[in-house]
Amino acid sequence: MMIDFLNTPYFGLIVSILSFEVGLYLYRKTKISLFNPLLISIALIIWLLSTFNINIKYYNQGGDLLSFFLGPATVILAVPLYKQFELLKSNLLPILVGIIVGCLSGIISVFFLSKLFGLNSQIGTSLIPKSVTTPIGIEISKQIGGIPSITVAVIIATGIFGAVIGPFICHLFRVRDEVAVGIAIGTAAHAIGTTRAMELGETEGAMSSLAIGVAGLITVIIAPILFALLN
Repeated sequence: MMIDFLNTPYFGLIVSILSFEVGLYLYRKTKISLFNPLLISIALIIWLLSTFNINIKYYNQGGDLLSFFLGPATVILAVPLYKQFELLKSNLLPILVGIIVGCLSGIISVFFLSKLFGLNSQIGTSLIPKSVTTPIGIEISKQIGGIPSITVAVIIATGIFGAVIGPFICHLFRVRDEVAVGIAIGTAAHAIGTTRAMELGETEGAMSSLAIGVAGLITVIIAPILFALLN
């Protein structure tokens, strides 16, 4: 009976939703950035699968369904951007320059840090699309010869890390402009960071959601070019 349940998409879906709800409850109660709902849900799912020795293939039947909705969920982020369209038009040039510089610095820093720490070239390549959304990152990783599974892991880690420390970094360096804060978080920490930016304010959330799409497009164009030039 239990095996029959595990061998359906319902298992992965139920485990994912319940784990995320636990993480969301902890975050709302504590308001501690480290208790990011996604981070908590990942830890709970890993604990459950390893403790009860459940094969990952059972979980993936439902988990893959959730992954399918990543693209549509990202598109929904355009709603707050639409509400701030006039602000976007009045700051178009600095916004574009900020996103381009952020993408370039992210890719170049990954390349040189990988060389500095002696990482395997394929692993280093897999880290390059770390700051874009998962669907885009997977395709970039495949295009430049990376390992998509590693890319997915580092994208999630980057998003969580950015959501946790992004606002602190902005505060530390006295970046108070709402547009600048949103662009910085969205460019560095994609959709996960954007959920944190939305908590900071509507403007921050709108600019962060804009940065996701633009940064993804820019990275798709420049990542293969920079990869070829640097190698």
